[in-house]
Amino acid sequence: MIKPLRALQILAVLAYCSAARAEFVVEITRGQSEAIPIAVVPFSSPQETAASFDVADLVSDDLTRSGRFNAMDRKDMLEQPHSGAAIAFDDWRRLNSDYMVVGQLIVQGTDRFNIVFELYNVLTRQRLLGYQISANRAGLRLASHQVADMVFEKIIGVRGAFATRVAYISVLGHLPNRRYRLIVADADGDNPRIIMESNEPLMSPAWSPDGQSLAYVSFEDKLPSVYVQTLKTGERHRVSARAGVNQAPAWSPDGKRLALTLSTRDGNLDVYVLDLTTQGLTRITDDPAIDTEPQWSKDGNSLYFTSDRSGGPQIYKISLTPGSKPRRLTFQGVYNARPRLSPDESQLTFVTQEDGAYRIATMDLNGRNDVQVLTKGHFDVSPSYAPNGAVIIYASRDQGRGVLAMVSSDGRVQQRLVSPEGEVQEPAWGPF
Repeated sequence: MIKPLRALQILAVLAYCSAARAEFVVEITRGQSEAIPIAVVPFSSPQETAASFDVADLVSDDLTRSGRFNAMDRKDMLEQPHSGAAIAFDDWRRLNSDYMVVGQLIVQGTDRFNIVFELYNVLTRQRLLGYQISANRAGLRLASHQVADMVFEKIIGVRGAFATRVAYISVLGHLPNRRYRLIVADADGDNPRIIMESNEPLMSPAWSPDGQSLAYVSFEDKLPSVYVQTLKTGERHRVSARAGVNQAPAWSPDGKRLALTLSTRDGNLDVYVLDLTTQGLTRITDDPAIDTEPQWSKDGNSLYFTSDRSGGPQIYKISLTPGSKPRRLTFQGVYNARPRLSPDESQLTFVTQEDGAYRIATMDLNGRNDVQVLTKGHFDVSPSYAPNGAVIIYASRDQGRGVLAMVSSDGRVQQRLVSPEGEVQEPAWGPF
């Protein structure tokens, strides 16, 4: 049993003791009860061998994995039209398909392709969307995710996030020969790229607002230090290596500052703000309690954070105006930690303790402060919102090993992402 007073520090350690590979098997553990039936017809391509890519298959997989759609199996399709003019709508209505995506993959020249697609409402025969995307061979996967994004947004009314990326930590091997990796992959776990690898722990990846850099904690010098690394070039800078603890970096909305957890000479943890240009440091909290896990407000004028100043971990908010006092936000239960804001700041997700287990919960920030527990695992931690706010990715345990999981922000759709070669933890979802 984890004692609430020190559970913050214990969670910070447990969250990184795992081994991983970047490609996942996605399992929908709970889908929306009334998923929308849709048919994504294979796209025609006279040069299919040259293209070597199935756009429609990836679009169909994306929509199915969202839990919001029930994509028709190809073997159930009576025909495979590639344009709206060729659709026999009455036949498709009898197949109970509400929507259809049809299209073509057209070779334009050496290493150049056009994806031309249309979205139709089968019931009304209305053309809802028609678009063309150009890409080289290496860009066909991203372009296909963008097709799924546009279809998702047109039908659901929420911007799709299939073309975004996630960062996470993996650990290979066993003590004393562990190898830590910071990995960035597509939102579906494909296209993994190792950003940093070390024999010492790597922790707490955090995306810059423009998606060009990651901040993270590295123990490569045997002590925790905060680094900022540019993804395109690999260039990295150590921005905080003060005596004691350097952890939990969080970018300001303008990308010019990092909120951090640092320890004072007596070892106490407090929240600070670091100016990345001047290296100027501003102390935000000053309390004998543990203050950690800062998260910026959307306007950059306040910080949400976790503190045990009330006797157990709870979530607080403090203005950056000098002299401001923190305001407690969570009161339900003895443990609430790791606050993360939805992109529109209407909702807060965090780790809560329920029936002796750690689970993902949300709180409505629009006045009522209602709390909803979304997951039912025993160790669900490290939540991070998708940039559209519709989904939360988090770390969990499945049959004794670390996995990633996703839950819709209303709790209706749940997925588990299992790495076939080990454990993965500490996810952070990147921006659009």
